[in-house]
Amino acid sequence: MSLSIGDPAPTFSLPSVDGRTEGLNGNAPAVVVFTCNHCPYALAWHDRILAVARDTAVPFLLINPNDADRYPRDSFEAMRERVEKDGGWPVPYLRDEDQSVARAYGARTTPDVFVIAADGTLAYRGAPDGDHNDPSQDARWLRTAIDAVKQGRAPEPAETEPVGCSVKWKARSAV
Repeated sequence: MSLSIGDPAPTFSLPSVDGRTEGLNGNAPAVVVFTCNHCPYALAWHDRILAVARDTAVPFLLINPNDADRYPRDSFEAMRERVEKDGGWPVPYLRDEDQSVARAYGARTTPDVFVIAADGTLAYRGAPDGDHNDPSQDARWLRTAIDAVKQGRAPEPAETEPVGCSVKWKARSAV
């Protein structure tokens, strides 16, 4: 399953590395970003995404859904250590241990960005900008989508191809 533009965004609550529980519970507009600790694409876009979070009054939720058994750098403890090493982040970094939120959104990559409009529907989905290797792009698509949502307009573009490492799904046991 994957969300389409205009679909209601699923609500959720997840544990944050700061010990609280955070989530999307009717708070909109908002930005939900599926990301992780090890993917070079996620790491390349990381500073740009956090800069947008600092520059806007829109809540951001960064979610790590990856299988930490196969990718220990994505464990909850490794997430906490990363935020502490960075001196803290301006946004919550959440753990989707059972991957239910990533599945509900149809997250495909790290990063995979979802901008939620004021009415709680998906307004933008895709990459932060057109090139993870070009910091001068400054998360242009994400910034444009947030500006449009804040002004009550549809973002243009409303959807881009998410680019990054695939979400590291857990093996599903046979029932």
